[in-house]
Amino acid sequence: MKKILITGGASGLGFELAKAYSNNNYHVILVSRNTEKLKEATKFIKDSGGSAEYIICDITNIQSIAILKKTLLKKHASLDCLINNAGVGFFGPLGSLTVDEIKHMLAVNTEGTIFMTQSLLPIINEKIINIISTAGLIGKVNETAYVASKFAVRGFTESLQKEQADTNIKITAVYMGGMATPF
Repeated sequence: MKKILITGGASGLGFELAKAYSNNNYHVILVSRNTEKLKEATKFIKDSGGSAEYIICDITNIQSIAILKKTLLKKHASLDCLINNAGVGFFGPLGSLTVDEIKHMLAVNTEGTIFMTQSLLPIINEKIINIISTAGLIGKVNETAYVASKFAVRGFTESLQKEQADTNIKITAVYMGGMATPF
């Protein structure tokens, strides 16, 4: 059975992706900071006949990512796929955003994607999918800092595609938009 790890997998798009991959015979590893939502999502997948587990991780924290990798390697020698889905957004005119909101968006959306990928790349067999958002394609009113975080992930993804061009690992950028999720 193939194994897929999904950040932000306890709710919204991440959970929907987890259900879809589970229905296609993947063992799904859900990652989030929210223990209760992780337990509920994992139970739902198992109760639906799928295979799932969860690992609590704060992708903005390097030590938490290191613990995730150590925990993961105790059970699994490798992953087939990583989906960097976790994200956060604060919206409004740039002047209305706090320094903490901007730093948090950059930490989750940009740094979390980069550091998760960097940590897990050596054990990935097939693909990395970065969920970016249409905000990674075009600037938007009242989304300045959010768009900046997503443009950074786009650049990271495009560069990683070039770095991995001679390997078996496929790097994919997905530009989702306009979905009704808890986000």
